Amino acid sequence: MDKAETNRFHELYERHLRLLKLQGKSQKTIDAYSRAVRRISEHFDCCPDQLSLEQREKYFSKLVVSHSWSTVKVDRNGLQFFWKHVLKRDWQWIKIIKPPKIHTIPDILTLIEIENLIGATRKLRYRVFLLTTYSMGLRLEEALSLQVGDIDAERKRVHIRRGKGHKDRLVPLPDLTCEGLRALWRKHRHPQLIFPNANGSLKTIQQATTHMDRGGTQKAMKVVVTECGIKKKSLYTPFATVSPLISLNAV
Repeated sequence: MDKAETNRFHELYERHLRLLKLQGKSQKTIDAYSRAVRRISEHFDCCPDQLSLEQREKYFSKLVVSHSWSTVKVDRNGLQFFWKHVLKRDWQWIKIIKPPKIHTIPDILTLIEIENLIGATRKLRYRVFLLTTYSMGLRLEEALSLQVGDIDAERKRVHIRRGKGHKDRLVPLPDLTCEGLRALWRKHRHPQLIFPNANGSLKTIQQATTHMDRGGTQKAMKVVVTECGIKKKSLYTPFATVSPLISLNAV
């Protein structure tokens, strides 16, 4: 893109972000829809407002081969939003046949595997994160987003905010998990976040405005899984009670 086209793209892209926020879209949806606009722009090296229907059809014909169906669907929805609300043009629907759905059963970790997994995690923040996630049956983002005010140690429960379906819920807080959360918080003493971004000095951690990076957390988990020799593809578990020892390693 030349300078003029790049400037036009940035202007439209920023408007795209503003309208997504104004319509109350979740941050996850905003990230996905904005990524869809960036992806197609990078593919054609031009501002998306210049693309014809034929170009978009060719783009999606390649996308269905290189990406998952969920990505294809989200990208189509993101571009439809861009066309209707940012460009204010009629969106010509691109018909994409959904591939047959394959039903699979997730691998289940045993109690011993979970204990080995948590016990082999060296850094306290990741160890407590795994303990919290597995012992309370939380999703990755739910655990990362926990705040100090969500923990009710007296009643032994945790307030999970805006979980699946944007619904709040209360989950039981196991004693061992409570001890682990306290041990971690004593290390960083962040006024709000349970799992603050841990890059830098202690003062920097206490001033963090975001939780631990999602990708970095997943990468750390995969490393430990490999070290433990666990060959299962997923890390789901039906168990709600785990009993690894929590040692006070460095945050």
